[in-house]
Amino acid sequence: MKLIAQYLPILDWGRGYSRSALSNDLVAAVIVTIMLIPQSLAYALLAGLPPEAGIYASIFPILLYAIFGTSRALAVGPVAVVSLMTAAAVGQVAEQGSMGYALAALTLAMLSGALLLVMGLLRLGFVANFLSHPVIAGFITASGVLIAASQLKHILGVEIEGHTLIEIGGSLLSRLPEAHLETVAIGIAAMAFLFWVRKGLKPLLVRLGTPRVLAEILTKAGPVGAVVATTLLVWALGLEERRVAIVGSVPQSLPPLTTPSFSPDLIGALLLPAMLISLIGFVESISVAQTLAAKKRERIDPDQELIGLGAANLGAAFTGGYPVTGGFARSVVNFDAGAETPAAGAFTAVGLAIAAVALTPLVFFLPKATLAATIIVAVLSLVDFSILTRTWTYSKADFSAVSVTILLTLGGGVEAGVSAGVILSLLLHLYKTSRPHVAEVGLVPGTQHFRNIQRHEVETRPGLLSLRVDESLYFVNARFLEEFILDRLARDDGLRHVVLMCSAVNEIDYSALETLEAINARLKEQGVGLHLSEVKGPVMDRLKATHFLDDLNGRVFLSQFDAWSALRREGSRPDQQPPSTHDPT
Repeated sequence: MKLIAQYLPILDWGRGYSRSALSNDLVAAVIVTIMLIPQSLAYALLAGLPPEAGIYASIFPILLYAIFGTSRALAVGPVAVVSLMTAAAVGQVAEQGSMGYALAALTLAMLSGALLLVMGLLRLGFVANFLSHPVIAGFITASGVLIAASQLKHILGVEIEGHTLIEIGGSLLSRLPEAHLETVAIGIAAMAFLFWVRKGLKPLLVRLGTPRVLAEILTKAGPVGAVVATTLLVWALGLEERRVAIVGSVPQSLPPLTTPSFSPDLIGALLLPAMLISLIGFVESISVAQTLAAKKRERIDPDQELIGLGAANLGAAFTGGYPVTGGFARSVVNFDAGAETPAAGAFTAVGLAIAAVALTPLVFFLPKATLAATIIVAVLSLVDFSILTRTWTYSKADFSAVSVTILLTLGGGVEAGVSAGVILSLLLHLYKTSRPHVAEVGLVPGTQHFRNIQRHEVETRPGLLSLRVDESLYFVNARFLEEFILDRLARDDGLRHVVLMCSAVNEIDYSALETLEAINARLKEQGVGLHLSEVKGPVMDRLKATHFLDDLNGRVFLSQFDAWSALRREGSRPDQQPPSTHDPT
């Protein structure tokens, strides 16, 4: 039973579900449903799919996440970045608007769901740690720019081509004289209204005496106001007959049962994009979930989140949707609206199902320019070029990685950008750990503490070199340590003892062990003792399983002060010291 409960978090929170939680979850569901109706339609448009696909992707995936997910506030569904990545991936294998395009989107969702599910079962939630936050911020910023640029075609009422900023910009400039004036007027008016709603509506309502909670709800429902107003405008003036593009007929039904393709060729073509979408979607989702959970001192299980998101994507694949993940904006709205459990998501799914059955005829005259305006206003809030100045000030290596990610995303498309982000994150980690900080330390007078001789006034002893290694030792950085010690040895003929202070060393892999053996042999040849201090228990356990400690040309000390005290006799040689003692820690 415990094993089942581990994979079904609903059994945990569902056991203590209360009437007050039900009330709060229902209120949150109503607010999020109102927000998701235009947002789901808009993101389906961004993905190149029929508008109903956005609603379908927001029903069963939310229900499945409520069963398998661990976040009590995360709202799962279509999001801007994943929608853009879907369009880029599916557009390479099928023509937009064709049956093959929709089938490829279902297959992409299935692959993404399967990958996430397998990762969760294998407890691979830690992979999110391999993508640095600055690189992800750069990718999302560039993606926001790309998304906004791609939607200008609906604002202008022209056809454009391309997946990069250069291609989209060139196509827009060439088609600018063909801009449709009525469509431009609707699009610009909708954008202006939505920008004003974000900044000015709530303060205005509060000044007019509206309760703060109601003002917040009305502000979040701003896109619905734009949808209603522009839909009525198009219907009343018959603007669809004047070539204003509209959503048109949307099936009035619940999500259908669909079957993705199992063609090896299609799966092979979509496997890499599915991996990238899964990774980016998981990173975005887990970041939002952990941020919101921290506010209520709740715990998020990354491995179970993988299972929850995997189930959600598989649900989307078999019910007419496309890849989904946890969205920042909708999750924050869900949290602020008072959602207490994942049941809020389930109630949202019910609300969207009612909308799919009863309200879809009402969006027939909805102009696509309004949906494009909704997307542009939403994604521009993700654009944050200040990450460049912040990383330049703090770390030139991080700045370089962010800059390359932004440039490649804008110039090569989202797949090139996210691939670069993954690779650069790994290379950045390897670069930083390949040159570990190794400090020569000395004794702080009157204490038993040791600090960097370049930063503090400390005592040192001729013939005794104390080095603090501030990184775990593994194949990438082991040679650096060897070269550091041998270079220091070459510059000081009087050295008789080298002590490696290992308080920050959490692991020594086999390559590093071989390097330590080589260092020990070289020092032994030159009559210099190699000693270790403050070795952590797990590291010591692994060293004891080898011959290294038996061959060590020195001793293992419990503390650096013990090493200092035992070896402080100037000029004493290693063969004059007591036998090595392997002090456990």
